Amino acid sequence: MEDRTYYIILYDYYGDLFTLKQKQYFEEYYFNNLSLSEVSENYRLSRNAIHKQIKNIETKLLEYESKLKLYEKGLKLKQIIEQIDSEELKKQLKELE
Repeated sequence: MEDRTYYIILYDYYGDLFTLKQKQYFEEYYFNNLSLSEVSENYRLSRNAIHKQIKNIETKLLEYESKLKLYEKGLKLKQIIEQIDSEELKKQLKELE
């Protein structure tokens, strides 16, 4: 899986753990596909400051996943659900995802 996609998935799990500013920088860079220079212009910060913030967020996302493993557990749960024969039970479990 591409790093960019992986970070976005992890952000879906752990994004609420970041400050409002960190969320804004990450979302501008990853979701809106702005360059570091564009993000830095939008927030009147140096390009280097934005780069450090993004790298810090990426590092924290990886740390959170290594400790909590929510994404990994979600993948395993999906695999288990697919092996269940009962359609009603499958439906109920998918609603919990």
